[in-house]
Amino acid sequence: MSRKTGGKEKKSGPPTITNRQAWANYHILDTVEAGIMLTGAEVKSIRAGQVNISDAHARVMKDEMWLMGMNVNPYRHINTFVVPDPMRSRKLLLHRKQIEKLDVALSEKGLTVIPLKLYFKKGFAKIELGVAKGKKEYDKREDIKTRDAKREMDRAMKR
Repeated sequence: MSRKTGGKEKKSGPPTITNRQAWANYHILDTVEAGIMLTGAEVKSIRAGQVNISDAHARVMKDEMWLMGMNVNPYRHINTFVVPDPMRSRKLLLHRKQIEKLDVALSEKGLTVIPLKLYFKKGFAKIELGVAKGKKEYDKREDIKTRDAKREMDRAMKR
């Protein structure tokens, strides 16, 4: 049953898929929003939440940006025998200057472009990309220490 609020029905939209591992394993230096070219069945599958972006990365090839390693599970209710490869490379829709900026960032040592979020905006699939630098083990330990200290302070303030 739907719940009425203020005369309008509230309905839940398509899910936002986030890459939680990105924030734990990388320092995110810059972000950019890009469109993504998908087939109709892939869009339905993403709306159903059947996608994994944690192992994906972006690469520039021939002045175009491509997303590699994103796994979109095939849509179950598809009525055709031709099912696209779940791990295929997908073209990202960016302006030329954005691609050049990301290409310069990729040429630096230790930087990579990874997806942070996959969501729908005005009916179009969008992906938020982040220019990232890998964290060292001691950086991860430092993050855990600060998170634990913050948690202890919050507990002390609550009492």
